[in-house]
Amino acid sequence: MVKHQPLQVYEKQVFVSFVTGIYGCRWKRYQRSQDDSSRWECTWFILLCSSFFLLLFWAYFWLVAQNDFNDFNWSVYNRSGEWRDETIPILASTTVGFSYITFLMILALFHISLGQQLNLYWVHKIGVLATLLTTISGVVSVDDIWGEEWDILLVSLQSTAPFLHIGALATVTAISWLVAGYVVRRERSNFQVMVLLIYIIILLALYLVPLTFTCPCIMDHHSLKPRPDIIGRRGAPMLAPENTMVSFNRALQHGASSLEVDVTLSVDGVPFLMRDRTLRRTTDVSKVFPARQYDDASFFNWTEIRSLNAGQWFLESDPYWTVETLTARDRSRIGNQTVCSLLEMLRLTARANGSALLNIRRPPPEHPRYRTWFMDTLWAVQKAGISQKRVRTVTWTPDTDRGRVRGFQQTANEKLSVAEIRQRGITSLTLHYSKASHKDIQEYLANNVSVTVYPVNEPWLYSILWCSGVPSVSSDAPQVLQKVPYPIWLMSQNAYDFIWITSDLVSLAVVIGIFCFQNYHMIRWRMSGMQNYNPEQIMLSAVTRRTSRDVNIMKEKLIFSELNNGLSSTEELSLYPENGYARYSHGGLSR
Repeated sequence: MVKHQPLQVYEKQVFVSFVTGIYGCRWKRYQRSQDDSSRWECTWFILLCSSFFLLLFWAYFWLVAQNDFNDFNWSVYNRSGEWRDETIPILASTTVGFSYITFLMILALFHISLGQQLNLYWVHKIGVLATLLTTISGVVSVDDIWGEEWDILLVSLQSTAPFLHIGALATVTAISWLVAGYVVRRERSNFQVMVLLIYIIILLALYLVPLTFTCPCIMDHHSLKPRPDIIGRRGAPMLAPENTMVSFNRALQHGASSLEVDVTLSVDGVPFLMRDRTLRRTTDVSKVFPARQYDDASFFNWTEIRSLNAGQWFLESDPYWTVETLTARDRSRIGNQTVCSLLEMLRLTARANGSALLNIRRPPPEHPRYRTWFMDTLWAVQKAGISQKRVRTVTWTPDTDRGRVRGFQQTANEKLSVAEIRQRGITSLTLHYSKASHKDIQEYLANNVSVTVYPVNEPWLYSILWCSGVPSVSSDAPQVLQKVPYPIWLMSQNAYDFIWITSDLVSLAVVIGIFCFQNYHMIRWRMSGMQNYNPEQIMLSAVTRRTSRDVNIMKEKLIFSELNNGLSSTEELSLYPENGYARYSHGGLSR
C-alpha cells in the first residue's frame, strides 16, 4: 500500500518571478521563501536605502548647482591647468547610479509588500557597494574643491521646499501600506512598536515642517517689486568668448542693461579684460609665446596682448555646448576676436546707454605700474566718455586715493553692516547669492543701499531674488533670464496655507484608512482559522483537471510514504492526470 498525495496546481506568478528574479536571481518557485529575512540581508537592505538617499541628495545638489557649472569648471582649471567640462562625467555617472539604485529599491519594496524574503544577488551587492563608495568619494572631492557650493542647497529650498514637502508627504503616505502590513500581520514585538513609532514621528514632522519654510515667493502679488536688471557677467559667455566685444554685444542684445568685467593692467599701463591670472585658457599664448604661457598676464605689454587670438579657444573647446547653434558668420567673427581693452568696452557701454561694473585686479608688487594701477584705470574711464555715475568698481582704491575718484559709485563685494556701509561711504553692494539672505536684502533696501547678486544663471534663482526685491543680478546667461517675464511661481500666504493643511488632512485620512483596512483583513484572516498567510495564493486541486491556459501544473515533488514492508523494485509509477493522483502499480504503467 502506498499513500498518495495530490499534485500541487499553481497559478502563474509572473510578476513575483520577475521581482525575485531580478533582485535575487530566484526565478523558480522553490527558490523563493516567505520566511523572515536574515540579519545579513537586512543589513544589505539598509545599505541599499543609504545609497538611495545619498544619491538622492547628490542628484539634487547637481540639479540646483547647474547655476554654477561655469565656476566649478573654473575651479577645476585653477587646480589642474586644463580646461574641461568636468560636469559631464559627473552627471552621467550620477544618472546611471541613481537609476540603478532606485530600481533595486523599488524591487526591495515589492519584496516586502509581497511577503517575500529579501535575498539580494551578489552581483547587485557589488553594484550597491561600488555606487555607495563612489558617491561618498564624490562628496568628499566636491567638499575639497568646491566646498562653498553646499550653500546653494539652503538657497534652493527657498524655491523648492513647498514642492519637496508635497512629494515627501505623498511618499511617506504610500509607505504606510508597508508599515501597516508589517505591524498588523505579525505577532506584536518591541521592534514593531519602534518601527511604528518612528513612522509616526516622521509623519508628524512632515505635517509641521512648513512652519520653518522661508519662501520669498509666498507673498501677495501686489507687493512684487519691478523685474531685476540683468548685468552681463563678462558679457554673454555662453554665446561667445568671455570678455570680448562679441560677448558684450550679445549680452546687450539679450536685454542686459549693464556689463560686468574683470580688469587687469598691462606692463605699459593699458587696462584690458582678463579673468584668469594667466593667458593660457582664453588665448593662444602657448603658440605665440610658449616660453611665457605661465607668466602673469599683467607682465605682457599691450602690443603683445593684442597680437593674441581670444576666440579660437571657444570654438575648439565648446565649453557650453553652444557652438553648433552658431552660424558660419558668427563662427568666423568669434574666431578672429582679440583681447578687449577696458576703453573699448566702456565706449560700447556708453553707446548703449548702459552702465559698467569693474572688478579690478591690482598688479603684483613687482609690477612697474603697481603704485599707479588705479589712476591708469581711471584715465581709461575718463577717455571713454562715459559718465562716472554709471561706473561702479568692486575692487576699491585705498582710503588715501578716494578723494581723487569722487563721482564713482563706491561698491563693496563683502557683506557689511549698515553702519559700516555709511561710515565708508558705500552706495551699493555686490554679493554672492549665498551671502544675500531675504532678511539682509530687505534691511539693505530699507536703508537705500542697492544690492547686486551674482551669479544668477537659472530661472528659479532669478525668481526668488525677484520676489526678495533685489534691484539687479549679474548673470553668465542673460539669454536665459530674458525669457523669464514673471517669477516661476508666486503664491499668497492664504493659498499656500490652504494647500498645506489640505494635503496634511488628506494624508492623515489615507494613512488611517490603510491601517484600518489592513487590520480589518487581518481580523477576517484570523477568524477564518488559517495558520499561515500566503500571498501567492497556492491552490491545491486534486479532483478536477484544469484546462485553463492560466494554470500551469508543476509536478515539483511526489511524496511517497512506505509501509512497514517497503517497496519492491518492480513497482512502477502510475499517473492519473484525469483525477490528479499519482500511485504505484505492479507490472507496468497503467493509464
